[in-house]
Amino acid sequence: MKVNITPKIEKIIERDKKVLFTTTREVFPFMPDHGEGDFVYDVAGNKFIDFSSFISVYNFGVNNSAAIRQKIKKQIDTLSHAAFTDFYNEKPVEFAEKLMSMMPGGFGRLFFSNSGTEANEAAIKLSKLFTKRNNLMAFYGGFHGRTLGSLALTTGRSIHRKHFGPFSGVIHVPYPNPYRCPFKTDTPEDCSNACLDYIENTVFVRDVGPEEVAAIFFEPIQGEGGYIVPPKEFAKGLKKLAEKYGILFVDDEVQAGYMRTGKFLALEHFGVTADIYTMAKSAGGGLPIGLTVARRSLGDIPAGAHSNTFGGNLASVAAADAVLTYVKANKSRLEESIKRKGAYVMKRLKHMKEEYEIVGDVRGLGLMIGVELVRDKKSKTPGAEEQDKILRECFFNGLVIMPAGVSSIRIIPPLTIDERNLEAGLDIFEDAVKRVNAQE
Repeated sequence: MKVNITPKIEKIIERDKKVLFTTTREVFPFMPDHGEGDFVYDVAGNKFIDFSSFISVYNFGVNNSAAIRQKIKKQIDTLSHAAFTDFYNEKPVEFAEKLMSMMPGGFGRLFFSNSGTEANEAAIKLSKLFTKRNNLMAFYGGFHGRTLGSLALTTGRSIHRKHFGPFSGVIHVPYPNPYRCPFKTDTPEDCSNACLDYIENTVFVRDVGPEEVAAIFFEPIQGEGGYIVPPKEFAKGLKKLAEKYGILFVDDEVQAGYMRTGKFLALEHFGVTADIYTMAKSAGGGLPIGLTVARRSLGDIPAGAHSNTFGGNLASVAAADAVLTYVKANKSRLEESIKRKGAYVMKRLKHMKEEYEIVGDVRGLGLMIGVELVRDKKSKTPGAEEQDKILRECFFNGLVIMPAGVSSIRIIPPLTIDERNLEAGLDIFEDAVKRVNAQE
């Protein structure tokens, strides 16, 4: 084992447990201190390759570039908070105009907030205001946040919702997981059709009339649910169903957006557009920001119907503007690079799937890739213990990588990662898989 857990790290963790509420700590004691690009160092000086992008926040390298950091510093020295939702400021307007140029045609209004869950809270309220309907639809396994409105949409794990209900006004439906189709179909297409049929001919008949549903919240790739990629035809069928009944289609791009899949918006891969998009995570380059973008034809909302204090915070907007400027200037190069790197990762992982019994499924788009672990391929019993063991093996050999779902591991390195470091990280990952597989 290369990584050394020092008494300093152990002491800080001990202090942490005394004064902070428990959140979602990983199974390994990672305590980052500084980093740049593909690497991060902990407080003991241990060096790690980053395959987490710090939960898909640092899409363009750990701590972003010096140029992005400089823009943030400059704004802080000028004015960091302008109370933008009560007063006016040009910088959020400039950013919004720039963002609209990246969106599908017909998009024109943006609401600023501070996180993905807030972006989805805004989408909930906008959907109800625009349609004058009170019910929402979301998918089992979906994750849209932990505040009470977005939590009503979230069904990743029961612990997320335990003791926080009751939740009303949200109908949950099966997500078409080709590896574990809830309807036990033979093909991805059949799974897609079965899920769509269930919505229209069961939910809309027995649970709630479609004329009462304001919006369907959809992740083009389920993130926390296990990095599940639905059949391409499902998104098209879902959009068609939404249009048929006047239901708004809300695309949650909080984790999948900002080039993570090789497109600015992951939904672009599926050939459809949404009515409302939500984004966060990598949009702020490490600073908190949430973005809710609505189709222009939906109109505006009454003054005071929705607002906040820190939305459009100038330091966060400066970071977001610098990140978006980088994306716009390098979009074609990023698309080609992400496609090439993603293909290389998938090739390596598919080889692992053939080689190791505990690798049940490999799926993803671009550099948003999931590896589902099982006890054995025949039973497909989730390999939750194997997941923990591999995460720890990777960590103690210098690779930061994160879980997803019940027994999956997400591979989300910085999109700008050097291919030599990508290969080195995959070597560490495969060594961990090989060791854990041999223990079974």
